[in-house]
Amino acid sequence: MSDILLRIEDVIKSFDELEVLKGISLELKRGEKIAIIGPSGSGKSTLLRTINYLEIPTSGHIYLDGELVGEKQVEEKFVRTSEKMLARFRAQIGMVFQGFYLWPHLNAIENVAIGPQKVRGISKEKAFALAEEMLAKVHLDHKIKEYPERLSGGQQQRVAIARALAQEPKLMLFDEPTSALDPELVGEVLKVIHELADEGRSMVLVTHEIGFAREVADVVYFMDEGVIVEYGPPEQVFEKPRQTRTKAFLSQLFSH
Repeated sequence: MSDILLRIEDVIKSFDELEVLKGISLELKRGEKIAIIGPSGSGKSTLLRTINYLEIPTSGHIYLDGELVGEKQVEEKFVRTSEKMLARFRAQIGMVFQGFYLWPHLNAIENVAIGPQKVRGISKEKAFALAEEMLAKVHLDHKIKEYPERLSGGQQQRVAIARALAQEPKLMLFDEPTSALDPELVGEVLKVIHELADEGRSMVLVTHEIGFAREVADVVYFMDEGVIVEYGPPEQVFEKPRQTRTKAFLSQLFSH
């Protein structure tokens, strides 16, 4: 078994005339944490969404555990896989968005249990036991019967994290998970992500929380205008950036 869990190979993504990703390549080892930073509009979220084919790359390839995601190779050509095959891959990738996207008519435990029942076909009893376990992991075992409207933004985001964990994914993706939260609620969400990182989970995190990225990431990627400008260990990228563009971005951040 290779220790490379995720491989992104020369991914380009265009929306009509606009090229948002301009040939991105990166690798994530099993158990590794990657943080992606950069200004708004640099393509960070689009890159995250291409990993599980929520956005279909215009060209380039993505491999999870050595298998192509969203396509298969037939002789010299790459052809799109069926939605059923794609769903099988997506089930191995847990994604947490900026918004929480909880079902308003379901309480916390039902929101977490519905995926394992529908996607993985496990029994209601097992799904609810798993959901309870995952809500405990995000410190919400006392809120399992609450509906989203009765939960704070931070609590809703933690339910969303529990829902992603209930898929028992190989890879976790976080897309600016704290950007929609009031400042006083950010810490509780970052604490949970930190604990998941400490468990040795493989994750890719798009974040503007620079201090947090420095703490949890093994590798930091700085993106701008659809390209990876620089990457390396956090201490190198943050303290001794090599590229002028990285230096400018960080000095602007730290001057505020």
